[in-house]
Amino acid sequence: MKKIKEVIVVEGKTDTAIIKKLFDVETIETHGLGIDDQVLDFIEQAQQKRGVIILTDPDYPGMKIRNEIIKRVPHAKHAFIDKKDAIGHKKLGVAEAREEAIIQALENVVTFSNQEESISWDEFISLNIIGNKKRRMEIYQQFHLGYGNVKTLFKRLNLTQVTKQDIIDKCGE
Repeated sequence: MKKIKEVIVVEGKTDTAIIKKLFDVETIETHGLGIDDQVLDFIEQAQQKRGVIILTDPDYPGMKIRNEIIKRVPHAKHAFIDKKDAIGHKKLGVAEAREEAIIQALENVVTFSNQEESISWDEFISLNIIGNKKRRMEIYQQFHLGYGNVKTLFKRLNLTQVTKQDIIDKCGE
């Protein structure tokens, strides 16, 4: 079983159970949107000691939790599961995801940085992303950036330092 040094931040107990079945790892549970200052302090301490990887559900509450953590721990690493791989019978989330999708997410962790822009808005527009959901989803998937709208994709491309040429190389013009 592969050991992960960083602490994985998840939403709940079932997420922890599945991840521990796949990896030798420690987790911190946010208790969904119930995340509070005590949990955020704990995540901050874990980041300083071992580093953290945020793995929340690919839905709106998951994105809200991720954004809350980013405010306190901006240098955390991020793992994303595609929405299509995380659909259960009546729920959407990490606990419902295929094991292979969880493994892939944790093997393709990304780090956001606040360096200068790697892709300008004009370059972004020229790539035929706006109004083209299929293209947007392909780029999210190729660069392991999760799911979101056009503005979120633009922000995440810059945070991970992806350039226009990187997109062309992986996804074509």
